[in-house]
Amino acid sequence: MTCVCNNPAFPPLANRHCSPRIVNLQIFIMTPTPPPTGVEEVTQRMTPLRHAILGVGGVGGLMGACLAKCGSPVSVVVRPETLDRFPQQLQLESAFGNFSVPVSRASHVPPADVLWIAVKATQLDAALAAITKPGLVGTIVPLLNGIDHLALLRAKYGEQKIIAATIAVESERIAPGHIVHRSPFARLNVSSAARTLLGSTLDQLQKMGFTCRFLDDEPTLMWSKLVFLAPFALSTTAANKTVGEILVDADWRAMGEACVREACAVAVAEGAKVEAESILAWVRTAPANMRSSMQKDVERGNPPELDAIAGPILRAAARHGIDVPITKKLVAAVEQRAGAAKSLPA
Repeated sequence: MTCVCNNPAFPPLANRHCSPRIVNLQIFIMTPTPPPTGVEEVTQRMTPLRHAILGVGGVGGLMGACLAKCGSPVSVVVRPETLDRFPQQLQLESAFGNFSVPVSRASHVPPADVLWIAVKATQLDAALAAITKPGLVGTIVPLLNGIDHLALLRAKYGEQKIIAATIAVESERIAPGHIVHRSPFARLNVSSAARTLLGSTLDQLQKMGFTCRFLDDEPTLMWSKLVFLAPFALSTTAANKTVGEILVDADWRAMGEACVREACAVAVAEGAKVEAESILAWVRTAPANMRSSMQKDVERGNPPELDAIAGPILRAAARHGIDVPITKKLVAAVEQRAGAAKSLPA
């Protein structure tokens, strides 16, 4: 979950090397397709991709509903004990439209061209038990918070099967199969390695209201979300305030801004092209009532995604010898609020 700006999918990136097809700062996917070489290729392109959703919460439910609305067959994967009770449609309330769409249900991942993984990072290991036949899945696109899940998934399923991606959105499941998309935006960034496979899909999502981009640079793709997400999640959760309340409180605002600068210093050391001042300018445009998913987890007594969101920053900072005192202070405050045992380096 991230903040909103006028149009860009993420804050401006330093020395960006992206597609030149830009209209009103939105990038439209218009990659030319080479001519087909035979009947099989033509048939493959005319047949919609089969999508499976592992983790039908706010993000997974939004993706599943929108993909189904675009005409693709969608299967949602739920726990075996909830399969019979899960509705046979997804209901979405969104600035993109209010609608219900039929979906298939399964307790294990069925054959699919694309598997979107949208579980909490704290639930990933358990959720992967649903992938009983990985050979029947063409491509896996994880939309988890953080960065470290990519290495885990690639080690388990192979380098070529995993496509790096991030989503910036505030979306919440209020009942099984019932999703409320609260932010006026949904920004999906995907590795350019999937351009051929997912170009048409992202074009359809963009027409619905998403802002979509393909990026060549994986460190920039992943860190450009984390350098906002971590300060946003940590500060709103530690203070138990909305982003608007953080911005008008001088002390909390100063801590949040310092945390952004620390995260950006670490990201640059990791090879990402991000700029702290661009991130901060973007933060100031956030909807005042925006709250982080970490904040909601703590309120509900669920374990926060501290390791996934703050862990990469703390571990990379230690590797590069970068001091991140404000990040550490906010992590400690979140641990205290959540009643969680200390799990990250001090």
